[in-house]
Amino acid sequence: MDARSILIKAREGLPLTEAEIYWFAEGIAQGQVSDMQAGAFAMAVCTKGLSRDNRVHLTHGMLQTGEVLKWDLDGPVLDKHSTGGVGDAVSLLLAPALAVCGAYVPMISGRGLGHTGGTLDKLEAIPGYRTQVGVEELQELVADIGCAIVGASGDIAPADKRLYGVRDVTGTVESIDLITASILSKKLAAGLEALVLDVKVGSGAFMADSDDALALAQSLVETAQGAGCMCSALITDMSQPAAKAAGNALEVIEVMEALTGSSVGTSLHRLTVALGGEVLALGGLAADAADGEGRIAAALSSGQAAERFGEMVAALGGPADFVERWRDRLPAARVMMDVHPGEPGHVAAIDTRALGEAVVHLGGGRLVATDQLDPGVGLSDIAPIGARVDGERPLARIHAATEEAARAQAGRIRDAYVLAERAPDSPPLIHERIG
Repeated sequence: MDARSILIKAREGLPLTEAEIYWFAEGIAQGQVSDMQAGAFAMAVCTKGLSRDNRVHLTHGMLQTGEVLKWDLDGPVLDKHSTGGVGDAVSLLLAPALAVCGAYVPMISGRGLGHTGGTLDKLEAIPGYRTQVGVEELQELVADIGCAIVGASGDIAPADKRLYGVRDVTGTVESIDLITASILSKKLAAGLEALVLDVKVGSGAFMADSDDALALAQSLVETAQGAGCMCSALITDMSQPAAKAAGNALEVIEVMEALTGSSVGTSLHRLTVALGGEVLALGGLAADAADGEGRIAAALSSGQAAERFGEMVAALGGPADFVERWRDRLPAARVMMDVHPGEPGHVAAIDTRALGEAVVHLGGGRLVATDQLDPGVGLSDIAPIGARVDGERPLARIHAATEEAARAQAGRIRDAYVLAERAPDSPPLIHERIG
């Protein structure tokens, strides 16, 4: 078996054997496959596609190149993955709520990518929080607390790390087959029994088109199920931010408000409840999704999820009194500036990607991989679709390091909004369920 013969078959769109894909994935991880050959494989997959079976083989082959976690626990191992958006801090709410409901949640998360925020970046706004731990410590934390949100170690799916770097420079990042294998090889390496997927659609999503979002959701669900993991997906709205805030510390503030009961009923809260109900049902901890939603809502409203979140923060190096003193513990920007519309009206549409890009340019995200983040900057009080904005109600409030930085993004934020005389109907939070 050799790379050249596999590449010829992939170029012609011919099905590969399971052994060929496993060999190629191992070759990527071990360096026997060159960057040029990995790039040729990525381009062949991007142009010719993979069969359902070959997607499963590639996913399983890549996860097997690293460590696959094994568990001996008294409850199911569950998780959630989002394809990314603006103001999407669901993971911080959902992991502790699932733990309260009897699940174990080894949530391996990532950093911000482009205009979208990263779960690890949000957590690192909490002073002292460690996102990098070894596999043994992760297993101990999950067994003791029920949840841990951390970054992937180098031992998790090393083939994906190398292939992703090649995809980035060969223009093949958008391939649904490669996206599927990349996401699931890391998630399933955590030894999950069930997974719920949050596939975003709308102006702030990577898949802005509904057909593309549906295709990705179907691919992810079919592949996860083919790899032996119970899985379903919700296609959810990203035509506006998922929360009233975008920016690392600002989103943690909104999370803490939801955990402590002061923002029940918001889009962020409702999305958390819906995703949690879905995965509790998949994992056998609820009779159905509706029963699961009730359990997640109770975990949040009772304060138990807040307590579990505090335990996780303390165990990972954050303040032991974070739940009680979070207002004092989080960093804040030095400058705040409200952005008002030129004329009053109702919000008819939002270029949500532009809002995410404003946060990046304020310093809340990365323009290049080496950029250092300012955790306190971002946007708060973001006006949703249907809201009336005028000289008193702003489009958003900018939190910036300097007045110059705030002024530089004010125009971008103003241009991101389309206003109308009458308030339109709000878009549905959940568009469709797959699986």
